[in-house]
Amino acid sequence: MTSLKKILLLTGFVLQLLPLAAQKKNDKPNVIVIYIDDLGYGDLSCYGAQAVTTPQVDAIAKNGLRFTNGHCTSATCTPSRYALMTGVYPWREKGHNILTGDAPLIIPTDKITLPKVFKQAGYTTGLVGKWHLGLGSEVAKNWNETIKPGPNEVGFDYSYIFPATADRVPTIFMENGKAVGLEADDTIQVNYRQKIGNDPTGKEHPELLKLKASVGHNQTIVNGIGRIGYMSGGQQARWVDEELAPTFLEKAKTFIDKNQQRPFFLYLAWHGIHVPRMPATMFKGKSALGFRGDAILEMDWAVGELMQQLKNLKLDKNTVIVFSSDNGPVLDDGYADEAEQKNGNHRPAGPFRGWKTSIYEGGTRVPFIISWPGKIKPGTSDAMVNQIDLLASFAAYFQIPVPDGEARDSENLLATFTGKNKSGRSVMIEEGYGESRAIVKNGWKYIPAYGKVNEQLYDLNSDLSEKTNVISRYPDKAAELQKLFLEIKK
Repeated sequence: MTSLKKILLLTGFVLQLLPLAAQKKNDKPNVIVIYIDDLGYGDLSCYGAQAVTTPQVDAIAKNGLRFTNGHCTSATCTPSRYALMTGVYPWREKGHNILTGDAPLIIPTDKITLPKVFKQAGYTTGLVGKWHLGLGSEVAKNWNETIKPGPNEVGFDYSYIFPATADRVPTIFMENGKAVGLEADDTIQVNYRQKIGNDPTGKEHPELLKLKASVGHNQTIVNGIGRIGYMSGGQQARWVDEELAPTFLEKAKTFIDKNQQRPFFLYLAWHGIHVPRMPATMFKGKSALGFRGDAILEMDWAVGELMQQLKNLKLDKNTVIVFSSDNGPVLDDGYADEAEQKNGNHRPAGPFRGWKTSIYEGGTRVPFIISWPGKIKPGTSDAMVNQIDLLASFAAYFQIPVPDGEARDSENLLATFTGKNKSGRSVMIEEGYGESRAIVKNGWKYIPAYGKVNEQLYDLNSDLSEKTNVISRYPDKAAELQKLFLEIKK
């Protein structure tokens, strides 16, 4: 056989393999989890909002599966994020409390996590946005060096974050564990127990504030806004609130662009609509709901920009979008931004009772949308699902084994998430702030007594708003759920 014939034969063989290779690549969809902060069930027009319109998120819902009974595990941020990452109820371990900005990492580095599932499946993994799960191994840490362990040590190949929340110091971006834009001679110090440095505080100098505090939020002033905690140094590294959305959006788009030729998992932990609500100038005054409504419009715009990029790169048909929120809504959350005064008839929690921190449904029942073109039939599902189940469900899809004893509260709801099964969880534990817990089974919700609050029982099948405590009418049902609650808790 001549050399030319060998070359032609080999070329033909390679060309025959190309469609198979492409098919194999397409079998692995890209996955983006868009996780909004403090967005309520009723804050989206696809969930009934009328005072604000969210066409970009609505488009995802129109093309995907919109869950009416979708939950986070907890009515506050750190616990919900802990459950999402670990597949473990946060009250079982050390994910229970809302962390300060200098807290050590609470995600275990030696156990399975949601990003590790994707890494084992051959994905490149990225995190952009709010972290709030701790950094390093100690409270006292050197912010001027690379801080480990952090997101990169629990499964993310790339991370661009701020450490906690926008209202907590340090108000800096961190890329792969290192502060962005930090000058060597302007070292950062952070303290949540006593004042450090000479920066003015909101308590001492309220005249310097462009956004007044309503409760707390009167410590170190950054960008004209009082924060929780004290910070000194890092003047050039401090971000401006109005640049958060454009920055996180650009970093997310860059991650997608760099990894468009291979399967990727992106956790876009959006900073809004958490306080301080200070959207980019182009969105200020654009809603009828004040800065809170403006922040919702900004979030919706960013979602649209991200979806447009996927379309431009021809990735939109092979990308799973999971859209949800870390807890229920809140109006006045420490800043006098007129969220209550301008709320009007808007119902951020929809038909549900309760808000952020609450054990009632408004605390944990949140927007929950999953889109996968060609794989998930568009529609609405009433199945009870929880963000904690994403880990086990994606592990099942990729056939990644979950080690015994790990992610033990995560259930495989792959068939439910893809619309092939109308049944979701039968039992779920909900967590409010502090020691409040509840158990839900087949539409019955039991709240054990805590503090000065008596035990309660609600029939969510006929009383979504939890208006009537029926424990005196159904004591046997309450006893059944109490027993089950204690069994799960143990």
